[in-house]
Amino acid sequence: MKSRTQIRGRTSRRRFLSGAAMAGAAMIAAPTVVKAQGAVSMRWQSTWPSKDIFHEFALDFAKKVTDMTGGDLKIEVLPAGAVVPAFGLLDAVSQGTLDGGHGVVAYHYGKQAALALWGSGPGFAMDANMLLAWHKYGGGKDLLQKLYQSIGANVVSFLYGPMPTQPLGWFKKPVAKVEDLQGLKFRTVGISIDVFTGLGAAVNALPGGEIVAALDRGLLDAAEFNNASSDRALGFPDVSKICMLQSFHQNAEQFEVLFNKAKYDALPDQMKAIISNASEAASQDMAWKAIDRYSKDYAEMQTVDKVKFYKTPEAILKRQLEVYDEVVKKKAAENPLFKEVIESQIAFAERATRWEQDTLVNRRLAFDHYFGRDGVAKEL
Repeated sequence: MKSRTQIRGRTSRRRFLSGAAMAGAAMIAAPTVVKAQGAVSMRWQSTWPSKDIFHEFALDFAKKVTDMTGGDLKIEVLPAGAVVPAFGLLDAVSQGTLDGGHGVVAYHYGKQAALALWGSGPGFAMDANMLLAWHKYGGGKDLLQKLYQSIGANVVSFLYGPMPTQPLGWFKKPVAKVEDLQGLKFRTVGISIDVFTGLGAAVNALPGGEIVAALDRGLLDAAEFNNASSDRALGFPDVSKICMLQSFHQNAEQFEVLFNKAKYDALPDQMKAIISNASEAASQDMAWKAIDRYSKDYAEMQTVDKVKFYKTPEAILKRQLEVYDEVVKKKAAENPLFKEVIESQIAFAERATRWEQDTLVNRRLAFDHYFGRDGVAKEL
């Protein structure tokens, strides 16, 4: 005769095995249900020519999403102009002509001036990474959504990829003083249009893929785009050998990933979480790749392309700040949303930049020590 303990043990074992079998069946069945729905495919467009490193960044982002979803979300990214012009991306995504896109917020300046505050201007002494910190933790994300709602844009936006300070631009001869900008036919975008206009230039906003041709045909006297790799790939050294480095007109900018809202809302919550995390992973990877590629192209433009780089004079930098302040005051008085964004940025920047300036060591001393005229790096 079996004891009660033996009977209970056998009963418990049967229950365990039965439960394990059911769980196993569920595990086998669950992927079948998911896969039966099929992978989600999206057609995107970037605002960049296919030869630009920016389009490469867009492809990198799409690959990360595809990899992290195990292929359940596949994003095809077409170059600028494949479906719509570069400046038409927001409308195309909002209307569902495209499922999504890759660009910059400043390109939407013509629809709502406050949108350019995510890229144009000095960032109130913040760099691009600090501006992203404000966006995520200082209220910027909610404000951007509010701006898109104000213009009826049916989109979901993710910002990522901090950009280094952009050059003043490419010129026929070095720019020595503010007066040298007077009357120049100059290309820029966003609030920088107002800043360079205030500096005396005749501004024409063009997408990246059209700038070099305009310079070559004499439709522009000078222009800025973004960085050493993009500028070199687009052909700037073929039409100019003078580049002025350092400027406040686009000191803190980042990329934007746009989804059509209806398309995005239809995605499973897990896939939405993957997209959010993929944007942050792509952000850091892009920053690392930029350091590697930009520095190589910067060196090769000097040695191979014979480009001469000059530092923008401090007098021009100071005047940029003064003109920017005038533009901001005027637009804030006209546009309550513009004022709200400015006030939010200033509040965050005052705290964050004070911490940065007090805490971070000036690395110029270390650079001169190792790589200056009497640098010791070669002796180590």
